[in-house]
This record gives sequence, C-alpha cells and structure tokens, in this order.
Amino acid sequence: MTNHEFTPVLAAYTWPGPVTDIRPYGQGHINTTFCVSCGDARFILQKISPAFRDPQGLMENIAGVTAFLKKKLAHRGQDPMRRTLTVIPTGSGKLFYTDPQGAAWRLLAFLEDTVCHQVSDPVLFEAAGRAFGDFQFLLQDYPAHTLHETLPRFHDTQDRLRLFKEAVAADICGRAAMVQWEIAFALDREADCSVLMDALRAGKLPLRVTHNDTKLNNVLMDAATGEALCVVDLDTVMPGLSVNDFGDAIRFGATYAAEDEPDLSKVNFDLTLFAAFTRGFLAGTQGCLTDEELRYLSWGAKLMTLECGMRFLTDFLQGDTYYHIQDPLQNLRRCRTQFKLVQDMERQFDAMSAVIAGESSN
Repeated sequence: MTNHEFTPVLAAYTWPGPVTDIRPYGQGHINTTFCVSCGDARFILQKISPAFRDPQGLMENIAGVTAFLKKKLAHRGQDPMRRTLTVIPTGSGKLFYTDPQGAAWRLLAFLEDTVCHQVSDPVLFEAAGRAFGDFQFLLQDYPAHTLHETLPRFHDTQDRLRLFKEAVAADICGRAAMVQWEIAFALDREADCSVLMDALRAGKLPLRVTHNDTKLNNVLMDAATGEALCVVDLDTVMPGLSVNDFGDAIRFGATYAAEDEPDLSKVNFDLTLFAAFTRGFLAGTQGCLTDEELRYLSWGAKLMTLECGMRFLTDFLQGDTYYHIQDPLQNLRRCRTQFKLVQDMERQFDAMSAVIAGESSN
C-alpha cells in the first residue's frame, strides 16, 4: 500500500503526533500487519483478514477478554499494559475502522522491548507453555458462552475432515493427482478425527475460553530477560477445548524444523521439547484442568497436528485462498511437515502420555 492509500485509515484514529513511518511488520499468515511510528511512539495497525466475516464480533471478543485480563493481572500486581494487548479505539470510539473498500482495520498498542520466536528451544518453549497455561488459568471463570464464534467449528476436526473431503472431490485446481499419498494419509485417520468431539459431546471435556492458535510466535517475550510476557493474536479467542490449545502449541513448537521445511528428514517430533512445554503449561494452569482434560492432552497434540495438515492440504487443493504463501507449493510443504509429525507422535504416543502423567503429579 502507498501512504496515500493509508490516509482514510489513519484519519479514523487520534494520533499523539504526525505519523512519520508505516512499514510491514511480522510474519503472520492471515492478517496484514504494519508498524506505525509517531515520533518515539509506535503502534500496530492491522488489516483484518476477510476470512473473519464478523469483525464486530471478533473485536468484541478481544476487547472483552483483554479488559477481563487487565483486571486479573492488576489484582495480582502485574502490569496489565504489558501483560495483555490494548485495543485503541477510533476517534469516534469504535473498536475498528471500516475503510471505503469494506476492509476492517484495528489499532493496538505496541509492546516495546519484546521479541517473538519462530523456532523453539526447551527454555523458550517452557516459558511459552507457562504463558498459555496462565491464559487458561486467568480466564477459567470468564463466561465463555458470551463470546462470538467468529470462525464456526474452527477446531472441529470432524468438520475439517468433511471440508477436506469436499476439496478433494471438487479438485478445482486439478492438484489432487499430485497429492494422493497425502490424501490417503488423512483418510486413513478418519476415525481419529471424532475422538475429541465425541468426548465433548459426552460431557468429558468442558468448553473453556481458548486461544485456538497457540503457536510459539504468539507469545511476546521480554527482550532482556526472556520472560514470557503477553499472549497475542487473539482473533480466534472463542469457546473451545483446552486440549486443543495445548495440542496446537505442540504441533508448532515440539520440533526444530520450520513449518514449511522441504526436507522431511529434518522434521521430527522432539519429546524433550514436548516435556518442556508440558511442564510450563501445567504449571501455568495451576491445577485448573480436569482429570479428563489431562488424559486427552496427547490426543490434542496429535489431532491438532493432523487437523492443521488437513487445513494446509485443503487450502492447497482450493488454490491457496486462506493462508499467505510465498510460492505455489508452500501449503503442500506445510501439510507434509504436519503429517510427518503425526507419524512421529503415533510412534511416541505412550511416551507423551507418560510425560503428562509425570508432570501433572508434580
């Protein structure tokens, strides 16, 4: 975008001084993010992806959850402005601005002296686990039923399988022939896709306020101390399952390989990283998870990895319309890394469950 194209968006907000710089920021797959400078002050300006069809509901979720978190954090003596996101309203008091083309924009406070990491090590991953566990702990008494379901059935693995099957059948880009092994891999695990949804329907797993995108790079760390400070990217905060939040973090962070690594020999599920995150996550939750949630954590790791692989493959089959890509095969590479991790998890499933049992008894 040119500075001229930003003019109506900038005009919707009240700035502390002249805007001196706007530049792309971050590595997110979905929203388009910019850093806006006004002298010494910086802000995060985001164009919300059209994949979110209810920006009003989305922003109400974020505003409600962050306001709740600020009160909880202040009560225990932590800085609420540094420990959770701050939504800056428009000049007219709205949570976001809609531009002349119909796109939704939001403005957030910039958290200075923080970093996010794309690749794990045990210390970082344990810190991230503690942050996501604490997110669960702080929000355990938030009324989850009041949240908008901005992406319906987002982590309903059964429904993701249905959408995947539809994409295979339609094959609108003629790509199915080149991914027959990947298609068979997902279909061979069809029965697994119902495990968590069946447990939810049976009342074994409670609905909670969940983040639903618990990647390592969605935790900002203090640049000086390495401490996990703030869980970010709250677009997908909705009612959900704690085991899915745990599992999505594992599928992203319990490997040293990049999410789109082309050499699958470098893609391996690392039990040491898994144990580090588990230790941090369970410490952060402070015992608020039920025994059944603990029992299903390993399933959450496997199924979030399988689901994510199916989502990447579905997007590849449909012409790469959801995730940002840098080349035409990136979604396929992403799918293959996820399926390789699923294979590794299946081989180490008992070991994963033993780690969880050990850490939950500490």
